[in-house]
Amino acid sequence: MGQPIFELREHVEKNGLVVCSSNYALYGDMSFRFIQTLATFSPEVMPYSIDEAFLDLTGIESVVSYEDFGHQIKNVVRQWTGLPICVGVAPSPTLAKLANHGAKKYPATRGVVDLTDRDRQRRLLKLVPAGDIWGIGSKLSKRLADLGIQTGLQLADADPKWIRKHFSVVVERTVRELNGVPCHEDLLEVAPAKKQILCSKSFGTPVTDLDSMLSAVSHHATRAAEKLRRENRECGYLAAFMSTSRYRSGEHYANQKGIALPYPTADTREICRQAVTLAKALWRDGYKYNKAGIVLSDFRVPGACQSDFFSRIEDDKRDQELMRTLDKINSISGKNTVQFGRQIHKNKSWQMRRENLSPAYTTRWSDIPVARS
Repeated sequence: MGQPIFELREHVEKNGLVVCSSNYALYGDMSFRFIQTLATFSPEVMPYSIDEAFLDLTGIESVVSYEDFGHQIKNVVRQWTGLPICVGVAPSPTLAKLANHGAKKYPATRGVVDLTDRDRQRRLLKLVPAGDIWGIGSKLSKRLADLGIQTGLQLADADPKWIRKHFSVVVERTVRELNGVPCHEDLLEVAPAKKQILCSKSFGTPVTDLDSMLSAVSHHATRAAEKLRRENRECGYLAAFMSTSRYRSGEHYANQKGIALPYPTADTREICRQAVTLAKALWRDGYKYNKAGIVLSDFRVPGACQSDFFSRIEDDKRDQELMRTLDKINSISGKNTVQFGRQIHKNKSWQMRRENLSPAYTTRWSDIPVARS
């Protein structure tokens, strides 16, 4: 994972491996279809990641067994989206993650594990290392091992108060969840607003001129502003960063710089203007840059700032309407249909290299497979 493809060329050619570049449009669309399919099975669905979600199955056991219902979900998702999934059912989110782990690992389960039974929970916990429990990880598992806790069952049997004293309230909640006590009540409620938005990607080829760098930074700033508006937020702080590769020969350079904005905003024009100013201050001639990015933070609810007679405090209605129109056009006709001038640059070598891009089967008409008799 994360290994550069040039280091694997010989392995790829020798073993006939299939190499696929990342296709974010396809991933995003399939994730949306996946969540929409799950929503037909439960009134409460909380997406946890691009390919994972929690469902509230309260009351379903009075109609059908959890295992049979899990197979229904699995089969419908496969039929409607083509995605193979595993289903874990349990009385707490941490146990549900454990059940899903068992469904993936043991073929005899046929991809569905019901862990509502206490004895089954303990049998599986005995087989799982403590480090594989959701929220534990390698660092915590080493500390737990030093104290004699090596398996999930040993962690579940630990005294919650003792765990809290030696670790944290977060690990205490994990112990309680392993005993069937839900402590992540917010998972199936409204997801909390983001506290930070980062947009950054490594360049396809090193950037050596300022104009190309400003084009890349403007692109990231535009994407960040779009995400900010989807969160219905304005930001009060913006930071930019750029760096050369640590793995290439020559002198390394990395730097970042931030600024408190004159007023909270979600306007792409203002965010781009400030980002370009920061990028110019960060730029140093003579380097081969391989990465740059934008970070937005200090989020505010639009219209929540105290008004001021003498200075502007937020985007006005015309600004907001312009951004809504921009987003609507790009959502209907495709991203980047309407762009800002700084984004348009004759040399876009900074864009991610994706020579092995798979077709966007679900989002581009030209990529839809054609069946011929």
